[in-house]
Amino acid sequence: MIRLAHIVEAYAAEFIAQYGHCLIPGQLTALNAFQTCRSSMSPKMQLACDDCPELSYLPHSCGHRSCPHCQAHESQRWIDQQMQKLIPGNYFMVTFTLPAQFRALAWFNQRVMYDLITHSAWETVNTFSQNDKKLRGITGAVTVLHTHNRRLDYHPHVHLVMPAAAFDKKRRLWRNKDGGYLFNHTALAKVFRAKVLEGIKQAGLKLPGAYPTDWVVDCKEVGSGQQALIYLGRYLYRGVIQEKDILSCDKGQVTFRYQNSQTKQTETRTLSGVAFLRLVLQHILPKGYRRARNFGFLHPNSKLVQLVQLIKRVVLPPPKPRPTIRCKCCGGIMKIVRTRLKSVFVQQVTSGNFGQGVASAETAM
Repeated sequence: MIRLAHIVEAYAAEFIAQYGHCLIPGQLTALNAFQTCRSSMSPKMQLACDDCPELSYLPHSCGHRSCPHCQAHESQRWIDQQMQKLIPGNYFMVTFTLPAQFRALAWFNQRVMYDLITHSAWETVNTFSQNDKKLRGITGAVTVLHTHNRRLDYHPHVHLVMPAAAFDKKRRLWRNKDGGYLFNHTALAKVFRAKVLEGIKQAGLKLPGAYPTDWVVDCKEVGSGQQALIYLGRYLYRGVIQEKDILSCDKGQVTFRYQNSQTKQTETRTLSGVAFLRLVLQHILPKGYRRARNFGFLHPNSKLVQLVQLIKRVVLPPPKPRPTIRCKCCGGIMKIVRTRLKSVFVQQVTSGNFGQGVASAETAM
């Protein structure tokens, strides 16, 4: 397995020399985090064994939401939170894709466009739910924004995981829709297209000179919804590529593997180390932007799901506990007794010495 930190260390200086003038602060922060994650430059925590005098020091993870080397616990915690909101019935994954002609507009107006496609997607399915003969009410959905395809190219789209259910506020009725069909994907695409185009105009942005009439929306059944949420949760906090998929880093070239979405076959892609870093960093979201959101009766403020689960006697899967650290000496459980913080890692971007830091005295907590 090739660590992303090794690639950053090898090619960051050249990358900064070529693209440093057009990087946003969040991308520089990500580069720094990737390189220092669980390295000798990381803050360390002291662990003690419950069953023997063994002490050890473990470097901290960087905690960056796009780092593939950490954040496994955060991903699992998000999955557990969504599992606690599952209700009986069929779930569907609806994917709304922004056409290629709008990608430049999205890249230069990320906050506006990401918000626009996320809310337009939710408003579209909620409108269809209220007009559906069997549902006739407000539905709920978990939305996750992705900015990449499997080849890691820039490809903004939104996934919605939603149950075929709705709540009628006026009549206080809960309705489910059976079968493997939810909404017509062509009709969804037309409404989504209209909402996005109107939103762009209201935001004062300029539409592309030409764009397609027919947009793409995919709607497929995903059973109870558990596997769909697990799939989305794995890519929520751990970046756009897993380190196990980076096959080689040699002679200025990086090779990674991915699954072709059409053929379902595993393929590889090779490009220069600088180009690879640029590919990864273009998917760093603006600071503070939330990739995942809950709408309708799945919103955190809604209490409806708990009531439905109680009435229908839903048995929820228990949350997975955080993995424990075992003592190398006796196998006992290691506990954190102290965290030692190093100094801030100083970036030398302007001088071209990226990755060179100066450590000051450690501060004990």
